[in-house]
Amino acid sequence: MKPMKRRTFIKTTALGTAAAVLSVNHIKAEDTLPEAVWVENGEPKELFERAIKEMGGLERFISKDDVVVVKPNIGWDRAPEYAANTNPDLIEAIIKECFKVGAKKVKVFDRTCNNPQRCYRNSDIEAKAKAAGAETFHMKKNRYKRLKVNGELVKEWPIYKDYLDADKVINVPIAKHHSMATVSLGLKNLMGVFGQDRGKVHKDFSTRLIDIDKEILPQLTIIDGYRILTNHGPRGGNLEDVVMKKTLIMSPCTVNADILALQLFGHKLEDIDHINMAIKRGLNKYDPKTLKLKKVTLG
Repeated sequence: MKPMKRRTFIKTTALGTAAAVLSVNHIKAEDTLPEAVWVENGEPKELFERAIKEMGGLERFISKDDVVVVKPNIGWDRAPEYAANTNPDLIEAIIKECFKVGAKKVKVFDRTCNNPQRCYRNSDIEAKAKAAGAETFHMKKNRYKRLKVNGELVKEWPIYKDYLDADKVINVPIAKHHSMATVSLGLKNLMGVFGQDRGKVHKDFSTRLIDIDKEILPQLTIIDGYRILTNHGPRGGNLEDVVMKKTLIMSPCTVNADILALQLFGHKLEDIDHINMAIKRGLNKYDPKTLKLKKVTLG
């Protein structure tokens, strides 16, 4: 091996030092950022914009030319005011920001419980997502891929291929009551990409849900708490069950986001089995007791 020339050595050393400094600065910047953000008293677009700013910008999570899945709840044939589906204005704002930071493509879809055409249309998510430049489509039975999960009760489960193939996933559930699970938040919202008979997950629900979820967690979870459904969920249908909270919760950790969202309903963590199961399995990135939370009130 030839000896390195002095000038080359100095240049290489300088570049290495600069890279190391940048890396250290990046780590320091990451350390100062919150692990979760709670923004309240605003409209969906401004709630999201403030939250992602506090989180360090969407470019922390989305890179140039990424194919991104934005996964809302579009499960029900309900208008936005019934709080059964994710707020369409929030979905529109997220999609626009994805493209702003360089995403190549954004896909929006969900496995609905009611008629897909009516759910997509009456939720207003299809129209708002398309207007923002996203691809929206109904999920097809032949587009699922069996994923090995090696869980306690579930060893494999079909997951929608477009979800698995995405570079990044943003999970955007609405915060609502659920007659079986007590609440439907980020962990529960991922069932919208499950194939097969999802009713089979309901037996030993917490264990089966977390068996599967642990393999498909998103890069970012954004909980829509603008309107929340407090009873007769997940379907809803009675405006008396809807409460305006004008809140958004954001975290790179779905479990921590879900824990925070329990405050919207006045629930205690120990009462929600599937979230406790997620903690037991180590799915939470941050300790809930020492979580670095940034809370902002707009207006």
